[in-house]
Amino acid sequence: MAKKKHEEEHENHERWLVSYADFMTLLFAFFVVMYAVSQVDTNKLNKAAASVKWALHMQGLGGTNRIPIFKDQDAAGLDMGGGNTVSVATRKPEVEQLRQQIERALRAVLTDKRAKVTIEAQGQRLAIRLAAAHFFDRGQVVLRPEALPVLDAIAEELRPIGRPIRVEGHTDRALPGGRFRSNWELSAARAATVVSFLEESHSIPSELLSAVGHGSTKPVASEDTVEGRERNRRVELVVELNPTEEVSVATR
Repeated sequence: MAKKKHEEEHENHERWLVSYADFMTLLFAFFVVMYAVSQVDTNKLNKAAASVKWALHMQGLGGTNRIPIFKDQDAAGLDMGGGNTVSVATRKPEVEQLRQQIERALRAVLTDKRAKVTIEAQGQRLAIRLAAAHFFDRGQVVLRPEALPVLDAIAEELRPIGRPIRVEGHTDRALPGGRFRSNWELSAARAATVVSFLEESHSIPSELLSAVGHGSTKPVASEDTVEGRERNRRVELVVELNPTEEVSVATR
């Protein structure tokens, strides 16, 4: 009888391992599913937060009449689960909205027809092109007094949105002379001057600003004409608009 009882106890001892193995398998599957669900939800939440952030900013700039209204083809659907879909604006309307705001601000200050300012949407970027002839004297890097209201108007529209701004200096092929040994130095110095103005006069954070000098390497017109060379002498403010890369939602 003792031997039979011992065999039954041994058999019961091994049986619980089967249940334990099943439990561990189910527990592993549960955590895998939870991890996958949390990754998807975080993704969706980040996109939704970015869209809300931009919409709130646009509303704060000028009331409900300045919130962009998008056509069906200009919006993308974001599935939040449970059959609910949130409409997320694509990048093009955001860039176009900012372009229109800056144009309206400039109309009040562009009384000098020589002050040529071109605003161009480039995908997820907005390029504001300033003719150097109005902003700087020939071969100089000090901003002319009549250029300040133009930069003020632009800066007041750019400061609230908190987006990266890259200031690029460009020249024609003619050597600058004076204290600048090359067009690289002149273009970089002019870009740095505009960056300093944005930071010091309008409190745009330095971490959002950068200055680049391209010299004469990126012309926008022919160097064979006076008009072409004048167009090539310019400063460009390139604004990066891509809110989904900047907004993050922490999950615990």
